[in-house]
Formats: sequence, structure tokens, C-alpha cells
Amino acid sequence: MRHLKCALLAGAAVGLGLAVTTPASARVTQFEITSRADAFDGKTFGEVGAYEKIVGIARFAIDPRSPRGQRIVGLAEAPVNGDGEVEFSAEVTILAPKAGGSGTMFYEVPNRGRTLALGLLNRSASAGNTFNADDPGDGFLMEAGHTLVWSGWQTGLGDTLIDMELPVIEGSRGTARDEYVFDSDEAVTVAPLTYPAANPNAAPTVTVRAKAEDERQTPDGLSARFTDAGHVEITRPQGFDAGAIYEVIYEATGDMPTGLAFVATADVVSFLRGNGGHDADVPIGGIDHVVGMGISQSGRFLRDLVYQGFNADAGGARVFDGVMPHIAGSRKTYTNYAFAQPGRYSRQHEDHDVQGDQFPFAYPVTTDPVSGETDGVLKVCGETDTCPKVIHTDTSTEFWQARAALVGTMPSGEAIDQPDDVRLYFLAGAPHFNFWGGSSGATKTCVYPSNPVSVAPTMRALTEAMVAWVADGTAPPASVYPVADQLVAPDAVTWPVMDGERPAPQPNLLKVRDHSTVPPTAGADYPALVPVVDADGMPEGGVRQPVIAAPTGSYYGWNLRKEGFAPGALCGLTGSFIAFPESASNADSRLPLGERYADAAAYEAALEEAADGLVAAGLMRGADIGWSVEAAPALGAAD
Repeated sequence: MRHLKCALLAGAAVGLGLAVTTPASARVTQFEITSRADAFDGKTFGEVGAYEKIVGIARFAIDPRSPRGQRIVGLAEAPVNGDGEVEFSAEVTILAPKAGGSGTMFYEVPNRGRTLALGLLNRSASAGNTFNADDPGDGFLMEAGHTLVWSGWQTGLGDTLIDMELPVIEGSRGTARDEYVFDSDEAVTVAPLTYPAANPNAAPTVTVRAKAEDERQTPDGLSARFTDAGHVEITRPQGFDAGAIYEVIYEATGDMPTGLAFVATADVVSFLRGNGGHDADVPIGGIDHVVGMGISQSGRFLRDLVYQGFNADAGGARVFDGVMPHIAGSRKTYTNYAFAQPGRYSRQHEDHDVQGDQFPFAYPVTTDPVSGETDGVLKVCGETDTCPKVIHTDTSTEFWQARAALVGTMPSGEAIDQPDDVRLYFLAGAPHFNFWGGSSGATKTCVYPSNPVSVAPTMRALTEAMVAWVADGTAPPASVYPVADQLVAPDAVTWPVMDGERPAPQPNLLKVRDHSTVPPTAGADYPALVPVVDADGMPEGGVRQPVIAAPTGSYYGWNLRKEGFAPGALCGLTGSFIAFPESASNADSRLPLGERYADAAAYEAALEEAADGLVAAGLMRGADIGWSVEAAPALGAAD
């Protein structure tokens, strides 16, 4: 697979309206407003007042010969207009104060076409599997007067999600690789292909393996055929459980210059903040600063956008003043490639060796002792003076599934000195992602009940800290992130005995991989490091939410797959919650719940003390203590 690394940027910038005849290197050529109305049925927010909702389509053009264009894989082969430019478009949604406002634009990179920030920061109850910007929740971002913006960066997501449209490269042919973990026992399964098969009458290559690092096999009884250009039917062999990994390799068509996602995101932001060089009228005003947040997939996207040099617009102006990649770990994305698959990302069992997780991992420039390369996420923006301030947040899950140790620690073991404009925070004991108000529960494939914790209290405080940082230079709290001797090899972790057993999780390991071969060729190993844990198995240090600092059970960022589903492999991103025993038992080495708190009042006092400590450290808002403590499980109750 081809992947374009970035160098120095130059080019054009922002706009909304009518096209001009002289092509620039990249710009918004038109902004078509499809609806503009009062938001939230006219609801007002403190002194800020009411909001309006603007929905539109941003149309772009880029010269493939421009410096930015040359960084987009496949752009030179894409169809062009009469001016020799490639045209594309993205859906945009804006929530703006009708009068005044804070001067800050809060831009969320959509996650698979959805908004997650409203569920996380505003505690919106309507966040879910569609794009929904109509529920303000408790109004946290609106009470602050911020302008909220989303724009599409993935294609083909459907009517309920925010997406973009890209031109198809006519006649494109290339090798595509799709991977499936069905978690079911059906003998024959029809699955969608990421790209159309170039020849649906040809047989694809199919292999199976029990776990990700096992050798690929082609046993008797395994076969695959295309049912049409968009689907493959896999007949599954005997001897493999429901969690087996099936890999299909085929000649595909329909490639697109997917890396234009970076241009679309950068240029929407550049345009709306009022940078020059665009051809359209900006529908909002008064933007002085821009903060970008990306959660999970979109956090990886933000890291990749900065890494590939797209935090500078076509005119060389900074795009985001601050970025907040949340739960991205050390990864980037599988976006600016031929036959890219931006939705895929590495976990220990699923998509283990997919593109998007190779060096560099850290923000400053370092030399990697494993690959021998020298690079950094902030290298290119440092050369153009367009680096954003960075608040990077990871949970316990990212240390197990996303190699988060590599963000702060060299593979050789020493801590990485972070730039002054970078902060790292470890949200200890929390799972990958939860909205506020969830509960622990059993899942089909995982051994333990899920971890219900949401890190909303700390993320709200850090969002306020980022806004102050970019607006007036007020520095946020010092980094709280495990490095060096706060990390150990996974086999050195002593887990507590629970239900008569000690768990033995292993993290998602990383190797240097050569992706010019399909499947990729594995090279040298990176050492695996995870946080030191306490007697309950929970990470020491880090930022603990009150329910984790005063727990009723152990909160883990990992879970394990059950028998019949690739047992022993890490199970998704749900994490685990395992309640403390009510009384002492040889089957559980953890201190019983009754010996931790004298009564309910003592438990509540411990929660409040933990919350007060976070407020004092600048990692929780005083206004959020009440609902955060009230939502804790009752003493002795299952979470």
C-alpha cells in the first residue's frame, strides 16, 4: 500500500460562495446552506442566549499539482474540472450563538459520522449511532458561548450520519484486504467488502487463524466466493471457534483520494474561522480561536492530520489553535493510502496488523531504536510554525489495546521530554469510552462485566483548560501520565485473585511491519509496557474519577474473550468491572467491601474527598462535584 509522508506545506486557504477563475491550491469554493433555524426550539443558555443551527454543504477544489495536493495519495489520478482541479464536498453542521459568543469555535471530528462530544461533555442523552446535534444535554458547551462545528470526512456513511463525497478514480485497480471476526457459529456467512471486487467471477484468497499472531491457514472446508461485486460469501471450516479471524484478499476497484479528508477538515475550519483564500461568504463570524476534539477514531484522525502537515491551510495559516485527541493511544489512521480503510484500527485480536499504528508515536521528534527512523507527530508543523497546543488523554484501555506507553516512553525505556505546548493525561481505571450514566453489564463474548465509568468530569475540566490555554495563554495542569519506572512488562504485573483465579491479560503487541506486501510482513518487536497496579489490580497514579478513587470493585481497561470466542484474547474495548467481595475469602485476595468503608457516610466522604482533590488539581470543575458523586453506585450495590 502507498502512503504519502508529509514535508513542508504551502498553498491557499478559506471561503464560501462563488468560484473564481484562477485556481488556488485548495479552497472552499462554495458553501450551500440547506437549512438555517433556531436551535433547540429556541432554548436559551445563561447570558449567551439562544443558538441557531446551520446545515450546509461545503464544496472544495484542489490543484493536484499543488504542495498539498501532492501529499494526497491517488489525487493525481482523480478526475479534474476545466481548471485542472479535483472537486469534492462535505456536509457541515454549525451551532452558533445568535448574539455574541465566546470567540472560540469547538470543532469535533465526527466519529464514523457521529457526534460523541455532546454525549461526553454535555452529558446529552441522545448521543448514539446517528449524527445528532439537537440535544444540548446540560448545555455545558453552550453556556460557555462556543460555536460548535462538525463536518464530514468519511464517504458512504448514509443519510443518518455526516459524511463527504469524493470522486472515484476511474479504472483504478489494487489489492484490498478485508478481515472478519464473526463471533457466531454459522457455517456460511455473507459479508460486505470495503471496495467492489474488480472481477466478481474470480475467487478471492481467504485464510483463517484462531488468533492474530497465529499462522494463516487454508484448511479443508474453507472457501470464499463473491456473491456480487460488493459481498463475499465465506464457508467456514471445522475446528475453529466463533472468534476465528477470516482474511480475504482480492483485486479491488473504486479507489478514491481518501486523504482529501484532511484537506476537507482543515479547509472547513480555515474557512469558518475567517482565514483568507476561499471563494465563499462565511456564514458565521467572531471566531478568534479554534479547538479541535477527536474521540477514538477521530482522535487518531486529529493526530494524523497534524502529523501529515494539514494543520496549515493552503495559505500557510494555522488551522487548529489547540487539539484534544482523546483515547487515540499511539496510533494514527488508515486514511491517506491507496484503497484506504479509515474505519479500521489495530486491536489485539481484531485488525491487529492494519495500517496506521507505526512510528512515530510521540509528539516530539525522536529516533526510534526499533525501526531506526527519526520523526514526530509535530515535526512538520514545527517546521512551518503551525503546531497546535495539545491535550492528549488516554484511558487504561489504550495502554492495553493502543500501545499508549509509546506516547510518553521510548521503546528503550526512558521518558520522552514533551514540548511545552503538549500535555498528556492518563485517566486511570477507565475503559475506552462511555457516555455519562451507563451501567456495568455482561456481554456475549467477554468474560467479565463491562466497566461503566465515564471520564466526563475530567474531560469537561480539560476542555475549559484548553480554551483558556489558546485564548489567553493560561497553562493547564501539568501532565499526569505514566512513564519509565511507572510502567512494567505485562508479565511483571501481579493481579489479584478473583473468583479463585488470577487473570493473565496480554496487551496488543506491536511489530515493525512492511505494508508494501499483502498481508504485511512482520519485523522487529516493540517492548510492551503497561501501568503499575495496586493490590486491587487498578493502575497507580493517573487521574482517577471519584468512583475509581473510592471504588466498590476493580475497574480495568481490559476484558478477556470467553471460551468459544478466541478465549484469552483481549475482548473489545469495554473494560471490566469486578465487584469487591462482601467478606474475606480465599477465592478473592482483594480487601472486602465491608472493611473499606465503615458505613455509607464514610463511603460518600471518600467520594467527595476524591472529587475535591481533582478540583484542587484542576482536573474537575467544582460545579460538577454534585452530580459526579451522586451518580456513584450505592455502597454494596452492583455497579
